[in-house]
Amino acid sequence: MTKGAIAVVLHAHLPYVRSAAPGSLEEDWFFQALLESYLPLLEMLEQTSTDPTCTPRITIGLSPTLLSLLSDADLKQRFPGWLNQRLDLLTHADPALKDASEHLQATIERHKKGWLRCNGDLIARFSELQSKDVVDLLTCGATHGYLPLLRHHPEAIRGQLRTAVREHQRLIGERPLGIWLPECAYYEGLDHWMRDAGLRYAVLDAHGLLHARPRPRYGVYAPICSRNGVAFFGRDSNATLPVWSAKDGYPGHPQYREFHRDLGWDLPIERLAPLGLTQPRPLSLKLHRVTDHGVSLDRKKPYQPSVAAQQVRDHAAHYVKGRRLQLDQLSVAMDAAPLLVAPFDAELFGHWWFEGPAFLGEVFRQGARENVAFTHLREVLNKSGQLQLCDPSPSSWGQGGYHNYWLNETNSWVVPEWERASEAMVSRCSRGVARERDLELLKQAARELLLMQSSDWSFILRAGTTTDLARERIERHRQRFWRLMDAMDGNEELPEQWLRQIEADDRLFPLIQPVDWSKTGN
Repeated sequence: MTKGAIAVVLHAHLPYVRSAAPGSLEEDWFFQALLESYLPLLEMLEQTSTDPTCTPRITIGLSPTLLSLLSDADLKQRFPGWLNQRLDLLTHADPALKDASEHLQATIERHKKGWLRCNGDLIARFSELQSKDVVDLLTCGATHGYLPLLRHHPEAIRGQLRTAVREHQRLIGERPLGIWLPECAYYEGLDHWMRDAGLRYAVLDAHGLLHARPRPRYGVYAPICSRNGVAFFGRDSNATLPVWSAKDGYPGHPQYREFHRDLGWDLPIERLAPLGLTQPRPLSLKLHRVTDHGVSLDRKKPYQPSVAAQQVRDHAAHYVKGRRLQLDQLSVAMDAAPLLVAPFDAELFGHWWFEGPAFLGEVFRQGARENVAFTHLREVLNKSGQLQLCDPSPSSWGQGGYHNYWLNETNSWVVPEWERASEAMVSRCSRGVARERDLELLKQAARELLLMQSSDWSFILRAGTTTDLARERIERHRQRFWRLMDAMDGNEELPEQWLRQIEADDRLFPLIQPVDWSKTGN
């Protein structure tokens, strides 16, 4: 057996995109992630965990907003109909795409059956995998708030983390011990608030460990422990680059499915009208292959499922061989078993890279044959002795490695809004409220504050994609927050219909506790 192990870590997250109206763009984001990522990943893990030839181990972070979406009864009820719409649209695909269309049809039907078998309860399936020690489930910030930019009000950090832990325990049935820090972003002292919330470990980008003080003896190949007793793991670039890079890695291979070409762009608008669409948009119906990065989308060739499946096996073999050589080389230089931490967005597997879940399954199988072990982060800490004491470095895994992607000319305007709202929330929660109705208003204000703090909207503003939607979401939650605060101060009488509407729209975190935002002396 090769000394050491690989720890694959997936971060599954969507912002709170619940919509009361079926067919919205935001709802499509969620349903596409269900069909392309979460259902295939669960299927792969359940199959490999019952395969006597391999022992899959993986760490998966389920963000609290994603858990809220997964538990939403209305969304569960709508999803099968959404799948049926896709199956119907596939019948209108070009006959030249017959193999790809039939393969996608079979894929959708298989995942529909899997959904119906469990009554849409994917959370139970994740929990079951954790009970079998296949998966170590992490939490995240409650709404994926970018914590370094909230640090001027530590109570806002505490609110994000405690709410996340509470929601994870409510829906999973077990308190999380680890966290995927939003955007892997760390600042000095964050470990204090992690420990306060009962969180004991997290993943950082490589420089979060490599620039730690003192410099870790084993670099990113062993976890470190902060002075507040929180363990940190560092991302290994060699274990991640071949997988996440569409340019230099596997996902960009000519035989893999093309992400950007979609039947939703190709069908005439009259075919889309029954879905309530007035203009084309992606529908998770992709029938072409990458072909060549230099050709236009209209020149992409038909997807060939059997050819892509063989390429998956070849790439998995290449990846496993590379990691085995890497572990063997590290073992010579280390007197401890080396650890390769490979963190990714979960949605890379399936959504962005259609073949990704099959690749992971094949990696687990071929790794067993090549005597390469897999582990998850909780297992590593359970088996570790004393860790080196180090202060992690401020860092993120965003472009540039620090915080500028979420603080720049496109999105910096939102930071003062977070500051002002956080200050008001801390003040109000520290004073308390006299009436039961005001307590309910305060709880809803806390939800709106958390939703306004989502880093996703800042990311979108910087990326320049659906910027109108991002601005609308920030403004929606900002306005709702301040109306609720004004009502508690007696400055506005809230229409009951308006209040019921926002409670229906933003009904996540039923166990939220305003005391989490009360003034701290730390």
